[in-house]
Amino acid sequence: MHVGLPISAFIAAALVLIPLPSHWRAKNIGTLSMIAWLFVSNMIYAINSVIWAGSVLNVAPVWCDIVTKIQIGANIALPASCLCVCMQLARIASVSHARSTRADKLRGTLVDITICWLLPIIFMALHYIVQGHRFDIIEDLGCRPTVYVSVAGICIIWIPPIVVSLLTMGYAAVALKHFFHRRMSFAKHLRDSKSGLSTSQYFRLMSMSVIEMFWSLVITSLDLWFACQGGLLPWISWENVHVGFSQVWYFPTVLIPPATLAWLYAIWYVVPISGALFSVFFSFGEDAMKDYRKSLQWLRTMVLRIPSRTNRHPTVVELPSFNRYVHHTIHLLCFTF
Repeated sequence: MHVGLPISAFIAAALVLIPLPSHWRAKNIGTLSMIAWLFVSNMIYAINSVIWAGSVLNVAPVWCDIVTKIQIGANIALPASCLCVCMQLARIASVSHARSTRADKLRGTLVDITICWLLPIIFMALHYIVQGHRFDIIEDLGCRPTVYVSVAGICIIWIPPIVVSLLTMGYAAVALKHFFHRRMSFAKHLRDSKSGLSTSQYFRLMSMSVIEMFWSLVITSLDLWFACQGGLLPWISWENVHVGFSQVWYFPTVLIPPATLAWLYAIWYVVPISGALFSVFFSFGEDAMKDYRKSLQWLRTMVLRIPSRTNRHPTVVELPSFNRYVHHTIHLLCFTF
C-alpha cells in the first residue's frame, strides 16, 4: 500500500475547507464551487486509495459507477469555476458594475451556477457517448472512468476543458485591462462596487484562477497526448463502441508498464496538488487569520472552559476606578471643611 496516496488526499481535502467561511460570507459562487469540487474529488481519491490498496477486486460497483462520473465532471468543473471567478472579477473591475441593478446581480449568479454545476452535469451525461465499458479498477488507485479514445472522445472529453481554460485566460486579461486603466483609483472603485473585496483579495483571486487555469490546461493537454500515444480507435458505430458495456477492466500494477504506471500516479496526484494550490492562496490571508482567531477563542472558552481575559479578573479592572472615586470624594470633603 502506498500510504502517501490517502494521506495526501485527506490532507488536501481538509486544506480546501480552511478558507470556506470567508468565501461563504462573500457569496462567491466560483470559489465556493471550486472548494466543493476539490473537496469531493480529494475525498473520492482518498477513499479509493484505501479500498483498493493492493487490490483490484470489484467490492463497490455502485460506488464506482457514481464516483467515476463525478471524476469526469470534475475535469471541467474546476476550470469552469476558475472561469466564473475571472468573469466576476472582470464584472467588478468594469465601470458598469457600480451601476448594476439587483436583477443584473441575480442574472450573474444564475450564470455562475449554470457554468459551475449545470455544465459539469451535461459533461457527465455526454461522457456516456464515448464510454466504452463500465469502468476500470487500478490497483492502489481504485476505480477510474473509461474513454473510447477516438476523434469523438477527444472532442467530448478533452477539448471542452481546454476551451474553458482559454476563456478563463480571456476574462483574466479583461480584468487586468480594467485594472491598468484605472490603477490609481482601483481601491476606491472596489469600495464603490460594493463587492466586499480589497485590492489584495482581488489579486489573490485573480492569481489563483490564472495559476489553476494554466495548471488545468497543461495537465489536460498532457493527458490528451498520453492517451493518444497508442493511436486513435476507429468510430465504427454506436453498437461497436458500447459492445460489452457492462464489463469492468482490472489492472494490477505488476501488469502495467512502468512508464504508464508512473503517468497514472502523476495524474492521480494532480487533484491533491490542486487542492494544496488553492489552499496556499487563501489559508494565510487576513480573513483566514480572523477566522483562526475566532476558532481558537471558541475552543478556549467553550471546549477548554478557560475564561476570557476580559472576564478573568473583573475586580482588578474595576478597583482603580473605585479607588479614584473614593480619593476624589475624600478630597472634596476635606476641601469643604
